[in-house]
Amino acid sequence: MKKRGFDICMLLVGAFLFALAVNLFVIPNDFGEGGVTGISIILFYLFQWSPAIVSIILNGVLLAVGYRLLDKTTTVYTVIAVAANSLFLHLTEHWSIDSNEPVINAIFAGLLAGVGIGLIIRVGGTTAGTTILARLATKYWDWNVSYALLFFDLIVAGISVFVIGIEKVMFTIVILYIGTKAMEFIIEGLNPKKAVTIISSHHDRIAVRVMELLDRGVTVLRGYGYYTGKPKDVLYIVISKQEVSLLKKIVRAEDANAFVSIHDVRDVFGEGFIDISK
Repeated sequence: MKKRGFDICMLLVGAFLFALAVNLFVIPNDFGEGGVTGISIILFYLFQWSPAIVSIILNGVLLAVGYRLLDKTTTVYTVIAVAANSLFLHLTEHWSIDSNEPVINAIFAGLLAGVGIGLIIRVGGTTAGTTILARLATKYWDWNVSYALLFFDLIVAGISVFVIGIEKVMFTIVILYIGTKAMEFIIEGLNPKKAVTIISSHHDRIAVRVMELLDRGVTVLRGYGYYTGKPKDVLYIVISKQEVSLLKKIVRAEDANAFVSIHDVRDVFGEGFIDISK
């Protein structure tokens, strides 16, 4: 029950931040946006239709079409997020901020929009529209949700060139990119993980030092060199980004000729990390 209350609070905060991005920075500077909000803004520029009303109508239609593809909790959270977003768009439509610098306005539009949507997605909701498409792309094709959303948003932004012009579309792309990075930061957390693969003839010494200095578990995989046919033991270790430097020092000290491969890890569950049941 406590978690449900926290989730709803994050949905409301996220919707409010996104509404501020639109009404304080996007519309006053004639910028565009992605997704349903972007379409709503285009219609506002053309016909002065309220983005709050257009947004809830379009999102309602998309949610009605796509709700069966989402689980029950996501659907409920999406309804809350969409309703709150439209409400806050209406309540803040006359708010303003004294800033005439388009670059600064674009940066803050992206930050607020990215953080807002990130909070909504992090607790399991969506803002409907292209966010539903992004979550489905993540579910079925394992796309990164942030970049899937950017892909679909760029399509809408591209269409807006006929209304706001190429320069404003360029600013819109900046907004979407900054929003994507901010969203990714919120969704994936403050401490991204790295997976490290090490092939070394001194793998035992490296494994011992890793457990002693980093207090991380080490998995040993059995393999062999295809060309030589000789067996090789491969170390697989998952560490935080901040621990990469120390790991490199350990490997360099034990075997300067070791082969090391480091790559990003999006989600890590299990002992020493996040409980997979949560």
